[in-house]
Amino acid sequence: MAIVRSFGAAEEVTGSCHLLKLRNGVRILVDCGMFQGEGEDEKNRQPFGFDPKKIDVLLITHAHLDHVGRIPKLVKEGFDGIIVATKATFELAQVVLFDSAKLMEEEYRTRFRKAQRRGEEKSVPKPLYTVEDVEDTWLLTHIHAKYDKPLKIAKGVKVIFRNAGHILGSATVQIDCKEEKRPKTFVFSGDLGNRNDLVMPYIEYVPKADALFIESTYGDRNHKNTKETIAEFKDAIRKTLLNRGNVIIPSFAIERTQEVLCILKEMYRKRELPRCKVFLDSPMAIKATHLFSKYHKELGPKCNLFYREDGDVFDFPWLHFTCDVEDSKRINEIERGAIIIAGSGMCTGGRILHHFKNRLWNERNCVIFVGYQAENTLGRLIVDGAKWVRIYREDIRIRAKIYTINGFSAHADQRGLLDWMAHIGRLGKIYLIHGEKEKQSLFKKAIRKRLGKKSHIVRPKEKIYI
Repeated sequence: MAIVRSFGAAEEVTGSCHLLKLRNGVRILVDCGMFQGEGEDEKNRQPFGFDPKKIDVLLITHAHLDHVGRIPKLVKEGFDGIIVATKATFELAQVVLFDSAKLMEEEYRTRFRKAQRRGEEKSVPKPLYTVEDVEDTWLLTHIHAKYDKPLKIAKGVKVIFRNAGHILGSATVQIDCKEEKRPKTFVFSGDLGNRNDLVMPYIEYVPKADALFIESTYGDRNHKNTKETIAEFKDAIRKTLLNRGNVIIPSFAIERTQEVLCILKEMYRKRELPRCKVFLDSPMAIKATHLFSKYHKELGPKCNLFYREDGDVFDFPWLHFTCDVEDSKRINEIERGAIIIAGSGMCTGGRILHHFKNRLWNERNCVIFVGYQAENTLGRLIVDGAKWVRIYREDIRIRAKIYTINGFSAHADQRGLLDWMAHIGRLGKIYLIHGEKEKQSLFKKAIRKRLGKKSHIVRPKEKIYI
């Protein structure tokens, strides 16, 4: 009998980490992500709840930090097995993890200097991992999975990666095991994409699942349709620019940024975009954007049309990449007519905070949220209607207009999740992961109503026997 335990993304969205122990003793870990949100640092530092040295294979569904962010810690604590992911995921994960390590090292040095002046340097916790630890991760055996191609990872165990349509390289993982008393198929959905996505292709279906572990981030709602979403986004852009204001877009470096660039490029080509300067103010987003162009064949039809006609998927004359800090600071000198795309997507750090400090108080400006804002983040606070926020020890009055456009989500909504499950020819037990508990409860009812099947909300570290 196989056992599955979730050591993250159980009754919460972030920290995805699921351990499958097969009857023959093979241990397969699906993702090893970071917990995100205010106050989650301590959770990332806690023991995994399992022995990393005993993990045989790590399967990575995609390169978002909440799915790969603790891999260097896993390696640091003894994991030396095989890592399997798509080639694009490996390249994106390198960008994400090196960026994560550098930020943690910089934060540590800053906090250490301040603590030294107080004589309290011993109280400053060291970084979760360093750039050197990330480098060690890439010394392990890596296997590039190809979509729809079975891959043997252990005796009697094969995996199939299928395009999840979430971000570049993302996959749903199917694990076929013949070593059980009867052959079993375990499916981990990873994060499933929004079928209205402008950048990614449609989600691929899986034929069977004796046990399905499915994400439920938006299991409680349906997104606006694509036309309404794009129309709302364009309207917010035009109104603000014509009102001599600036647009600030907190955006995730991977997928969401590229989707925003795709729309802005289309607006430029159709002469719908008032004259402005568009700044992509995120070194990681810039690197990710170049990778998306590199793997353009894995993107949707519109992106490939842009590539054929322009030789690049996202670039256009009004777009500026600001790699270094000085270029970023100079953006603040622009009084009007700027569209600023910066990270982090949930406003927990990064260059977006500087832009908020300089722009939030001006009623001519606007902030457009185009991604999920987790609980206990600055982004969630603003979306929920805060009038004041504290940034760099300064209270800032929010006068800028706030737009929340959920239709841009890279996650499937309730309708999309149910449709994807309905296409599984042989569907066994359903387990809900990667979602807030209240939303999972609503999704559970929707599954019963639409599919006539029961589902189970996975609790943290719960042992599930299959």
